[in-house]
Order: sequence, then C-alpha cells, then structure tokens
Amino acid sequence: MQAETPAIEHPPPLEVGRFEQLPKWLNLIPMVLQWMWLGVKYGSITLPSAANPGITSGGMVGDGKREYFGAMGPLARAMTADFIAVKSRTGLAPSTVTARMRAADLCFPVVAKPDIGWCGYGVRLLEDQSGLADYIARFPRGETFLLQRYLPDPGEAGLFYMRDPGAPAGRLIGILLRHYPSVTGNGVDMIDELVARDARLRRATTNPLHECRYDPRRIPAAGEVVRLSTVASTRVGGAYEDGTDYATPALVARVDAIARDMGEFLVGRFDVRYRTLERLQAGEFIIMEVNGAGSEAVHAWDPRYSIRAAYRIVFAKQRLLFRISAANRRLGRRPVGIWRLARLYLRQQRAIRRYPPSN
Repeated sequence: MQAETPAIEHPPPLEVGRFEQLPKWLNLIPMVLQWMWLGVKYGSITLPSAANPGITSGGMVGDGKREYFGAMGPLARAMTADFIAVKSRTGLAPSTVTARMRAADLCFPVVAKPDIGWCGYGVRLLEDQSGLADYIARFPRGETFLLQRYLPDPGEAGLFYMRDPGAPAGRLIGILLRHYPSVTGNGVDMIDELVARDARLRRATTNPLHECRYDPRRIPAAGEVVRLSTVASTRVGGAYEDGTDYATPALVARVDAIARDMGEFLVGRFDVRYRTLERLQAGEFIIMEVNGAGSEAVHAWDPRYSIRAAYRIVFAKQRLLFRISAANRRLGRRPVGIWRLARLYLRQQRAIRRYPPSN
C-alpha cells in the first residue's frame, strides 16, 4: 500500500509573492473598482449580503461564528470541532468557565477566538487555566468568545464553496493551503536571528496585535522546526498556497453535503484541519469555523502567481458572488442597506482593536 502524504505544517520557506508585496490598500483598489462596477450592473453595491439568508449581512461583515454553527444540521455539526460560547462580563470567574468546559468534555489546551472576528485577530492557544484567566481579563466586556477543542492535525485548509440557488450541486472554486510561520534551526543562531532573515516572518515581530509564542533567545537544534504562531495568517508571517488542484469528487461531494446541511448557505469558506492530503481529498477533515460572502479568494496570494493571475482569480470570485446573490434576490432575499453594512463594519473594527493579541 502506498504511504500517505503527510500534511506539510512547516514547508520550506516560500518567497513573498508580488501580489503579497503590494500594500493592502493598493491591492484593494482594483477589487473595489470591479465591485463598484458590478454594483452598478446589478443595481446594488451591497447585493452580496443576500448570498446567505439568515446570516448577518450574508457573511460580508459583522457576522458571528455561532451563526454558522447554529445553522448546522447533524452532519455538519458532527464534522465541526466542539466548542462552548462565553459572554464576557465583569466578575466572570475562570473556574465557572472551566466547569462549563468539563461539562462539554473540553480540556486544555483549547483555542480561544472571538465570536465576531477577522484574520485571526484575538485567537489564542490557551494551555491551562492561567492562560484562560488572562484571556478573560483582557477580553472586552459585553463581547462573546468561543473556546474550541484544539485540533493537532498538521494541515490547515480553506475550502471555498459556491452554489447557485436551486442547483443540484455546489462546487469548490478554490482550496487554500495555509502554512504556519516557522523557522528551522541550524544549531547556531537564535530564533530571533532566524526570523530577522526572513522577509515574511519579520511581520510577526512588528505586529502590535500579535504576541509571538516562542523564546527569541533560544537556539534550535540543527533541523529542528519551531512553529511561531497559533494562527497562519499572512499578517503574522504565514504563507498561502493554492491547492485547488487537490480537489476530488469525494471532497467536493462532502463539502456540498455539509453546506446543504446548513439551510440556505450558498457562498463561503470552510476552514478545516486535516491529517494528510489523501485524507483531505477523501473528504476527511474537521471544521474549525465557517465564513460567508466576505471570504476573500486568498489562494490567489500563492507566490507563484503574477499580479495579473492573482487578480484574475479574485475577479472571477466577485463575479460569481454577485451572480448568485442576484439569483437569490429574485427569490425574495433582500440585501442589507449601505448604512447598516457600514455600522456592522465599524462595530467589528472597534471590537478587533480591543481583543487580546493573537499568539
């Protein structure tokens, strides 16, 4: 029997691609221009908020993780990592939360994440009760966070799904393979020296909303791989790879079945952990969270793509999003207004700035 290909949690360093090198505000300009053109064409710049009825703004902004979990039927829920939701309040005792964890069969380590989040902001791995107490003390009052079972599987992927209303089946328009920021020791240099030599990893040391999970003065042994972060976002030095070619009928069918078990969920991304690429292709994975219409086609950030190729992928996703949302509108699903969308965005941004740093 042929051995399975392990998921590569710590790949060889990937160069920073041309699209990724652009300032965020600059690479957004062409996307915004096409979005505005599509808004004129379809008569609404907020039309994609009609993509997923029942989810706040269709998942464009301001949506909570619990909304997607709450929409899940038995199949989708069985493939999702267990969690509890905690409303932050004055006087909340860590012992009260750990009692709820025990009742839900959760134990440390767990991953803490804001219900309303973005790009891994506020996501922390909590090793013990002292870590939980620290997170509770730093989390903004009145907001909700989740404590979710930590998944040790080495692979992480984002599965981009779309389905036309009434269509017999949906499809995967992209597979994102995330690679965690890491360094490989040489037995001589300290971790901070290894990080300083990597253009991508230097982001992790300069991001005010992220705390590094390593001792910068430690000298890793030759060949030792040190993972630097719980989250794999590019904002902290993670790397994105386009794994769309790994799609198989079995994987597409499994994702489609899960999405159909979530009511009218038509557009979004499933963030999953998996053990090996073969098991992912067979449809064997665990869902960490789900995102809606606001999910970016970030597999286009693969360093092998030119800027032209990256925008081709992003533009295609936007066109599909508007087309599906327009079909939903014909069925009576109404988009939210521009001012409502703006208020949701501002609320989310204010909350992000108050969350504890990710790690």
